[in-house]
Amino acid sequence: MPLYLSLIIDAAAFGLVVFGVIVASRRVEAGLSVRRRLRGDSVQTRQPGASSGLVRSQELRNPVLAWVQKTTLQDPAERTALRRDLALAGFDHPSAPAIYVVARFCLAVGLPAALIFLNATRTKPMTGFMLVMIALGLSVVGLIAPRGILDNRVNARKTLLENEFPDTLDLMVVCVESGLGLEGAILRVGTETAESHPRISAEFQMVSHELRAGRTRAEALRNMADRCQSEMLSAFVALLIQTDTLGGSIAQSLRIYSAEMRQHRMLRAEEKAMRLPVLLTVPLVLFILPVILAAVLLPPVLDAMRNFMPVMAHAGK
Repeated sequence: MPLYLSLIIDAAAFGLVVFGVIVASRRVEAGLSVRRRLRGDSVQTRQPGASSGLVRSQELRNPVLAWVQKTTLQDPAERTALRRDLALAGFDHPSAPAIYVVARFCLAVGLPAALIFLNATRTKPMTGFMLVMIALGLSVVGLIAPRGILDNRVNARKTLLENEFPDTLDLMVVCVESGLGLEGAILRVGTETAESHPRISAEFQMVSHELRAGRTRAEALRNMADRCQSEMLSAFVALLIQTDTLGGSIAQSLRIYSAEMRQHRMLRAEEKAMRLPVLLTVPLVLFILPVILAAVLLPPVLDAMRNFMPVMAHAGK
């Protein structure tokens, strides 16, 4: 049996065993958790000072991920910033920072290892300085790529939230004008837009859960603005808090802000339309203009070659 085929079989068997162990451990852990709840072991969580089961715990139960987070993310400010960026990208699970660190390490080590493995299976493998440089380049890519993907995911999610928000705001205006209070309108909009606008619906449902848990309206709205990091949503939150503090009409404020949002959306569409001629200049110069020049200048060049080449050849004789 060839060496590379044996290595592939061993790697596949190892992967299957690891996958089976992970699945079995999760099944066993879920069963043990259910048994502990049935025995009443969760009474400790209801004691004073203990965390409630309704609030998500930020502690990692996986010992490996807990060790990774403890050893690599020792700075609280760095850990908080990474957790905030992952939450903005949509990964708000407590184990997300540790998984992010593990993914970077695996890519930084796995890509050069895969290159060395593939290079060993070639008939003429690369050696020397070129192999080392390519391996170092792949390692750098493995370290940088997760951060780039995370930033791209954050920007994409922020853009989707801003695109979904005007329609959600219109529905909220309808709910408030029909007689619902602000809490009821937030709950209704979060429920009705779960399929069409899932991201803004999740944020509104989170606000509704926080209001039910006892947070004030201002705190819940500010938490939504902090989670989204969007200027549009921050202005919306500031408007609601100011209107609620001053005792103004929420329906009128939302109606005015909805009209401004429609105007802002129209201006943004016009801005994108105005950028089209500038963006079309690059493909025009690189692809269309050379073809036009070739089509215009090729016949005169061919005529000149047909007329002058015999004369030059006769003069040379």
